[in-house]
Amino acid sequence: MTKIKFGTDGWRAIIAQEFTVDNVMRVAYASAQWLKSRGKTKVVIGFDCRFGGRLFTESAARVLAENGMHVFMAPEFVSTPMVSLGVVKLQADLGVVITASHNPPSYNGYKLKSKLGGPMIPAEVAEVEALIPDSVPAQPNSFDHYLEQGAIEYVALEDIYVAHAEAYFDLDAISKLPQKVAYDAMFGAGQNAMRRLLPNAVFLHSEYNPSFLGQAPEPIHRNLTELSDLIAGDDSIGCGIANDGDADRIGMYDGHGKFIDSHHLLLLLLYYMKEIKGETGKVIITFSVTEKMKKLAQQYGLDFEVTKIGFKYIAEIMAQEDVIVGGEESGGLAVKGHIPERDGIWNGLIILEFMAKTGKSLEELIQVIYSKVGSFAFDRDDLHVTEELKAEILQACIDRKYKNFGSYTVQNVEDLDGFKFHLDENSWVMIRPSGTEPVLRVYSQAPTDADVRKILDATGATILPA
Repeated sequence: MTKIKFGTDGWRAIIAQEFTVDNVMRVAYASAQWLKSRGKTKVVIGFDCRFGGRLFTESAARVLAENGMHVFMAPEFVSTPMVSLGVVKLQADLGVVITASHNPPSYNGYKLKSKLGGPMIPAEVAEVEALIPDSVPAQPNSFDHYLEQGAIEYVALEDIYVAHAEAYFDLDAISKLPQKVAYDAMFGAGQNAMRRLLPNAVFLHSEYNPSFLGQAPEPIHRNLTELSDLIAGDDSIGCGIANDGDADRIGMYDGHGKFIDSHHLLLLLLYYMKEIKGETGKVIITFSVTEKMKKLAQQYGLDFEVTKIGFKYIAEIMAQEDVIVGGEESGGLAVKGHIPERDGIWNGLIILEFMAKTGKSLEELIQVIYSKVGSFAFDRDDLHVTEELKAEILQACIDRKYKNFGSYTVQNVEDLDGFKFHLDENSWVMIRPSGTEPVLRVYSQAPTDADVRKILDATGATILPA
């Protein structure tokens, strides 16, 4: 019997090993029992473009329906934010997304969404996890049986989402940007909605391909070189947007094909929401995000908080407090006026609207941000190491054995979630194990790209065996 454990953002496992129909049904049964204990009955469920998505979703829906739930199901693939928004619009009690987000194509997963339209809070996820049985007590009937009964109901979640976006954004102004937008779906669930919202865009990897051509659909530069080269080689393209497999994360490029990471995007979102939209509220970032966000929040007189890594911690605060912008290093960003959920499509449209309203290019907007907080660069290495070596490195961090990384001397260490080694007032390196993959992540911020690369290389040389 497989022990099912939810990680930083849901349960994820390799398809046909641990991620099986039987195990998905076990988790669905626990989800139903959790809802029943609260007298709740309505669930929204959807799947992204991964292999077996429909099969796993229909299997979960059957168990939910057998256990007294009314299930609203998307008939085709959808993004995670579409499910989250659907929960709010349909006044449901729970959202379920069959997705492994940005993980490699061999993975699938099971995410839980709260009635507020964001990730379920950690305490409630733990309650569901504790209810997972060794096996489903009774096998459900066929999918068509519950469909005919009305216990399962098809709902066009993408239509709901697109209508919501059309009502919020000035898409006419965006369509009149002087240069085209390039969009890389990474073979993910944002492709059809973006065709509807940005019909004049240049589309890349925007067809159904569950293999993702063997690449993890995470919108970071090393996975997006084709998009970068496309933009750099075409003067008619002014910027690029990329979303991950379930389209809740974002990466962007300027008109020269230079990657714009989440740190810069968060600063742009905060600037736009405060100075252009006139919004206020708390600023929340996770531990691996640049401290430049704190500097900008202080300039605006806004409250500021740093959480552990994982968007669920941001969502929990957004459910209780007035938050203007929240985000994490890995591309999960959220803004006031939408659901408390990271949304790669939504945030991409905000940046495009920012460009349209100001008449400035993405490069020019970045310079505006630098004028307020100073310039900086950031990058991340993902080290595939054995569990034994990972444990050794983390223990060395705990024991504060790392005093230097090459020629860089450690000034002080923070350990809220992982280990952030401050090297000087403008540079740091951070070591943390991934919560979703067998990987050790090493992050760095410094004044220039070259400085960041030197720090990452020196850190790798220090912590890895020769």
